[in-house]
Order: sequence, then C-alpha cells, then structure tokens
Amino acid sequence: MILFLSSPVKYANCVREGISLWAVSVLPVTFPFLLLTALFSRTRLYRACSRALTPYANAVFRVSGAGGCAALLALLSGYPVGAKNVSELYEQGAIRQEEVFRLACLSTTSGPMFLVGTVGAVMFSSPVYGWILMLSHVLGVHLICMLLRIRKPPLPKCAPPPLYGDKGNALFDGLYSSVISILCAGGAIAVFFAFGQMVSDMLFFLPLEKTGLGVMRGLLEMTAGCAFLAQNPSPLHLALCAFLVTFGGACVLVQQLAFLSGTGVRALPFLLVKLAQGALAALLCFALACIV
Repeated sequence: MILFLSSPVKYANCVREGISLWAVSVLPVTFPFLLLTALFSRTRLYRACSRALTPYANAVFRVSGAGGCAALLALLSGYPVGAKNVSELYEQGAIRQEEVFRLACLSTTSGPMFLVGTVGAVMFSSPVYGWILMLSHVLGVHLICMLLRIRKPPLPKCAPPPLYGDKGNALFDGLYSSVISILCAGGAIAVFFAFGQMVSDMLFFLPLEKTGLGVMRGLLEMTAGCAFLAQNPSPLHLALCAFLVTFGGACVLVQQLAFLSGTGVRALPFLLVKLAQGALAALLCFALACIV
C-alpha cells in the first residue's frame, strides 16, 4: 500500500499492463475453454468418457475416471481450468476425498496454446522450443503424480459422476461460473504484475542479471517472467521457463488454491508437489533443449 501510494501513476500503469496482458493473451484462449469444459462436465458424454478412462486413471494415478477426464481437459485448456474442474467435481460428489489431492496435483497444468503458441512461437520465436517446453511440462507433472500413487490401493468401483446439468439451467450456470472464474484470474494477473514491478524497485540495489530478474518476476507472475527470459533465448532460459510454468508462480498458485479451498487440499503439501514438478520439468527441458 505504501509503495502504491508513493507512485500511484507508475503502479496504476503496471496494473493496466497486467489487464492488457490478460485481455490479449489469456482471455481469448482461456474463457472459451472454461465455458466449454463447464458445459461438457454437465453432459452425458462426460459420463461416457469417465467410464472409458477409469481403468487407466485408476491404475496409473489412483484417480477415478471422472478425475482422469478432468485432468485431460486441464491439459488441453491450461490454468486455471484444472483446479476449477476439480472443485466442481468435488462439489458434485463425482470424486472421492481420498483422490482429491492427487487429482489437484495432476490437473493443475498449463496448455499447448500458451506453451507452444505464446511462449514457444511468440516469445522464443521457435515452435520447436514450445513443444520441448510442453513435453517437459507434461512429463514433470505426470511422473511426480505417478510417485504419489505408491502404496495407495486402487479406488473401488463407483457409479459414473452425476449429471450436474439435471438441475437448473446448465447453460446459465456454466456461463456464470466461467465469467466469474476468468474475472478472478484477470484480477490476480493484474495485481501480481504490479507486485513484480514493486519487488524489482525494492531490489534495485542488488546486482541482479537479467536471468535472476526474470526468475524473480516469474515467481510472482509466470507470463512476465517467461517474456523476460525469452529476450535471451537459450536452453537454460527455456528450462527456467519450464520450471516457472510448471510451478505456476504466486499468481497462478493463488488462483488454484482459491478454487481448491473447499476441497480439503492443504496449501503446503500442494506447493511442495508443484515445486518438485517444476524442478523435474526444468531438468528434462534443459536436457532436451541441449540435444535439439
């Protein structure tokens, strides 16, 4: 508050830049997926997909078919669709309490539109780098989640998830929840974009190089950090981007934990898992980038 009052024009412009980033890079891609996944989860086709994915999801990750379907949608859509889907499935009674944590760690992923399209093709000017980033991200998330299933018994068979759309207006409910979700995401991006500039201003006396500054900004808001690191393309900077997009940064983590707050997922274990996923994704990305 003191920093904002000391330079209101400067930091108001930062918030404006964050809103612009959300409106240009996040809203056009994320909002349609939020709406479509909200509607899809209320259809009979979702029940069919859940039944089809049950054997694989249970054997590999110890989650239900409904959870496996949510993880697949999250992988296609990106943040914060996965956390929102987990929260809705839990409210509907479609997933069990014992699988919620593993499913939250599995479903909180970025998507190909951001990783390949935005970070790879636009920021690094290389779709190949984008696909390396995507592969490393998926492997980092899934391999750690496979470790979480160790010594966990298979889930018992259960009925397919209930049809949420059987009650009320499915179109209105899906549209309303999607609009609220995307506005919350935009608010978080705008605020943390300004927070990143504030931290940079407070640490002006430190001799931080561009790499350190990019990581610091990315730990608050991953998109800004990736854009900063992409100014000097290299395997190291791509690996650091893999860590940032997999860990999520404070902005994404706040959005995810807000959606997961009613599911019983504890913040500290969730953060530790995301940290491990990010570290593994960075190692894999660096190795693949050096090879390519």
